[in-house]
Amino acid sequence: MAVLRVLLVVFLAAGCAVSREVPSPPGPPASATASPSPSASPSPAAITTGFVPSVGSPGASQLVLAAPAPTLDTALAVGAKIDLHRFAVDRAPRDVLMTDWREPGFGFTRLVPSWEAETPEGTWIIVEAQARRASGGETAWYSLGRWAFGDATVKRATVDGQRDADARVDTDTLLASVPLSAYRLRVTLARNAGVSATAVLRSVAAVASADAGVRTGSRSAHTGVVKDLPVPQYSQEIHAGEYPEYDGGGEAWCSPTSTTMVLGFWGRGPTAADVAWVDRRYQDPGVDHAARYTYDATYGGTGNWAFNTAYASQYGVRAFVTQLRSLAEAELFIARGIPLVASINVPPGGLPGFLYAQGTNGHLLVIRGFSASGDVIANDPAALSNAEVRRIYPRAAFERVWIGGSGGIVYVIHPADHALPERVQGATANW
Repeated sequence: MAVLRVLLVVFLAAGCAVSREVPSPPGPPASATASPSPSASPSPAAITTGFVPSVGSPGASQLVLAAPAPTLDTALAVGAKIDLHRFAVDRAPRDVLMTDWREPGFGFTRLVPSWEAETPEGTWIIVEAQARRASGGETAWYSLGRWAFGDATVKRATVDGQRDADARVDTDTLLASVPLSAYRLRVTLARNAGVSATAVLRSVAAVASADAGVRTGSRSAHTGVVKDLPVPQYSQEIHAGEYPEYDGGGEAWCSPTSTTMVLGFWGRGPTAADVAWVDRRYQDPGVDHAARYTYDATYGGTGNWAFNTAYASQYGVRAFVTQLRSLAEAELFIARGIPLVASINVPPGGLPGFLYAQGTNGHLLVIRGFSASGDVIANDPAALSNAEVRRIYPRAAFERVWIGGSGGIVYVIHPADHALPERVQGATANW
């Protein structure tokens, strides 16, 4: 059995998320605008409950070893330029919703939108972004995806081949070749001819960053949070070979497996009726369900960041994509009882204890807590069984592969009545 396990690890593919490149350093800042206003809470009609995780329990019961008030390195927090903005959503009946221009207050080179929407059968949404160059003038419109919760009407997909002198689209991310000073989003509510129902946009947000500065920032010291949230444990590897039409499980399903773990922590997710389509031989059918309903038909995988948070939002939680500057900021969420899904890129040997010795160019896992020494307690779906999912990773190594890898990308998933931590004073707002 030991030999078999070694062989399995050797032949695993290098990664399970989109490989994303980074833009050039930003230029001079633009003028700042007012702080973002929160969007509306999910409609109670959209809430689906009843999912029972096979390991662990919902987030009402949390193991708290110690949770003193954390103190952050203010210079680190203020120096890395990240802006998460939630746009006010105009709910007047219309087919196209256009946001106001957003000026983050600095030259940005990266933009990642996310949204929460209801798409009855026969409807879908299209999300696009346009920017202003710091040097003047507007860019073209770029598509960031065609999305519906279900897959009976359209194939959930992004658009390949978008590139010009200003920017390019890397699946779910707009990467600029020149510094940008502002952006706006356009959301089209589409439907088939003869369909009376309409899609409903509940919220739309985007995180802009001067990405090179975020990735090269100094590393953080432990702020004193010692806490381990009882997030249910799911392995992606036990799903290897399941549903090749949704990228076949195993190492390809790190993102939906992580999203499922966090939904399970909150006691949310698909019902038994929802997952009745899954082969009864398969363990943890909620993972298969999440893979199907996050699958991006263009890129051929389940690691689309915005598609995962949009999926999570179907189950009565708020969900968005943002960037954090350090593990010190992540500790604020753990102290508040909110686990995070984090995107990492691991070079060979770059993360002690990581299943794939050869590394990965894209992987997602759950940050569930911090040890007394400040190391990261993770639910890593890259494990050969559910029992082996919980890992402790060295703080410095983890921060390198997370901040240096994805620029600190996380999915923030939480019930509307469970408040987020207070923001870092003096820093641009990134949640």
